[in-house]
Amino acid sequence: MQSIKPLMEELYEVELNALEANDSFPKPPNWRLSPRAVRAFILGQEEPLLWQGREVTISRKFYGDDPLVERTIVTLAGNRGLLLIGEPGTAKTMLSELLSAAICRNSRNTVQGTAATTEDTIKYSWNYALLLAKGPVREALVPGPLFVGMEQGIFTRFEELTRCPQEVQDSLISVLSDKVLNIPEFGEQGILAAKPGFNIIATANTRDRGVNEMSSALKRRFNFETVHPIKDVKLEAEIIESQVTRLLQDSGVTLVEVDRTIVELLATAFHELREGATAEGKRIDQPSSVMSTAEAVSVYYQSAMDAYYYGSGQVKMEALVRYLAGTIAKENRDDLEKLRSYFRSIVKQRSQTGGDAWQAFFEARKQLK
Repeated sequence: MQSIKPLMEELYEVELNALEANDSFPKPPNWRLSPRAVRAFILGQEEPLLWQGREVTISRKFYGDDPLVERTIVTLAGNRGLLLIGEPGTAKTMLSELLSAAICRNSRNTVQGTAATTEDTIKYSWNYALLLAKGPVREALVPGPLFVGMEQGIFTRFEELTRCPQEVQDSLISVLSDKVLNIPEFGEQGILAAKPGFNIIATANTRDRGVNEMSSALKRRFNFETVHPIKDVKLEAEIIESQVTRLLQDSGVTLVEVDRTIVELLATAFHELREGATAEGKRIDQPSSVMSTAEAVSVYYQSAMDAYYYGSGQVKMEALVRYLAGTIAKENRDDLEKLRSYFRSIVKQRSQTGGDAWQAFFEARKQLK
């Protein structure tokens, strides 16, 4: 049975196998795919590949900044730590997972950074029953994600790095510099040297700045890449449509069709609220809430599930506005007034000239009361 959220290496196993079988380009030590093949896996390619007697299409999985993807691959090939920063919901984690799946075939070796993360969590801890019985031997050691990455020569993914305490962050400095991990309990033999292929891919939200600011020493050991929100409304609509379609399929919901007209309306509303300006250049109030593509996907998906379980299988504007309001208000209830203002000005005007969808959207404004 497939898990609720399959790993990237499981979800795209056939594509990875086809790329690996047809990959004749140079590879960095211990990489499963060459940088060219990694790029093709993430950004897709037009020509299908032949694998086990059939043609395999390599699909695009990350949309937006293609040069950004190329730079991240070069950073990792050069054995530099990679830090992906940006607003929440800009697919930083997904890009991290795709890179790890393509290069290592392992995206599960992960640290989820929080205020409660400790050095033991990321490095290693002990099975105290074995420790008392046998002393500090390898059998008693419980490896953490950093230990696993160094021992196997694979990536360690570090989510929300700046959410971690300063001392946890600084413990990465020597690992990134010298590629060794000291284990004092093992005495003179207590040094784990990283195998070729080991590296760290970290993510951090720009909204978390000031929570636990990184030291300049740690910053110097990462290459920073900023993942920006998608600027193209049509592209954002395509992403929403494809992501919602996949989510509905994974949920076994086959009776609800994704309405492209509603998707384009939702993408337009999210884009304008996020940017604080309409397509015509009129300034509007920006909510403080995260208005990312991921949140737009969530709004449409929830509306589709509402239609499946409570409605006739067709997404209703009332549900769309209700879940949109929930997204807007989750960080600051005062942002609802900004959404109401958007309806009173922009949506009202478009309801008169923008077609049935915008009219239905405006009429559903009663859900904002």
